[in-house]
Amino acid sequence: MFNQKPPMAEDLQELVLNLPREKNLDGTNSLYLFKGAWVSAYVLRAVDSFQRHFIAQDTDIIVASMPKSGTTWLKALTFSVAKRHLYDPRESPLLTTPPHELVPFFETDLYMKDPHPNLEQLPPPRIFGCHSHFANLPESIRNSKCKVVYICRNPLDQVVSFFQFTHQFKQDGTPLLSLDECYENICRGVHSRGPFWDNVLGYWKASLERPDKVLFLKYEDLKEDIISNLKKIAEFLGIPFTDKEEKEGVIEEISRLCSLDNLRNLEVNKNGVRPSGAPNSSFFRKGEVGDWANYLSPSMAENYLKIVEEKLGGSGLTFKTSQ
Repeated sequence: MFNQKPPMAEDLQELVLNLPREKNLDGTNSLYLFKGAWVSAYVLRAVDSFQRHFIAQDTDIIVASMPKSGTTWLKALTFSVAKRHLYDPRESPLLTTPPHELVPFFETDLYMKDPHPNLEQLPPPRIFGCHSHFANLPESIRNSKCKVVYICRNPLDQVVSFFQFTHQFKQDGTPLLSLDECYENICRGVHSRGPFWDNVLGYWKASLERPDKVLFLKYEDLKEDIISNLKKIAEFLGIPFTDKEEKEGVIEEISRLCSLDNLRNLEVNKNGVRPSGAPNSSFFRKGEVGDWANYLSPSMAENYLKIVEEKLGGSGLTFKTSQ
């Protein structure tokens, strides 16, 4: 998707030769099926390094998601809740630093720059982001006491948002595909970090089996009631809001600071470019529930939802697809 292509380790390069390969939503032949997940070629080496080498600490917080599921928003919220003893919302680093810098991705930030980054010196709680499937997380994450906060967005809005995102980065000489042309692959789960159903189901099941380990949030629920969900995040992290904080309006201040409108309009998010080549502004689109209806026909939406529901059959996981 982006122009950054770090060299692959020889053993991984050999492995790639035998991996299934498909078109990405941006039209490039750059998706590989790696450990059951579709991963873009440019990030494959970093994903492999992260999954093999990261050592979690018990105080770590992992913000996980499918791409374009409210990740940027959840990073801002989680950072603000977890670090509120250090930063008053009115003086938050979020006012001058993009959320993705404060909560870096394992795959596209830390392990992209260095297959063995030195993360030991970061002050606790360390907060990281990732798009890996739960089953593919390093054992140290799954077996330690660190916390995983996962956000899920309904599959229609998620795939439309990701499609719009990828189309901001046209590759030279590669014709962009239409959503109609990508639809068959989408229905097969062939898109970055897909299949959708495998990604969400892994975290959903983990949240039911280990509610002290994994908090499963829905984007649509956060849009509907951010205050109660901020309380839920704080309680899950073991740092519930005090009565004093509630009376002083700290929760509302965090909500206002991290609102999509506020983040979108901060100068730091209007300008600048991520190391991957993505403009900071590209991470703040509409953020609306039900925007898929402007891009997918009713029959396309119905068919894709039916496929997702069949794949999730009996799990109890449901989605809200409109306001």
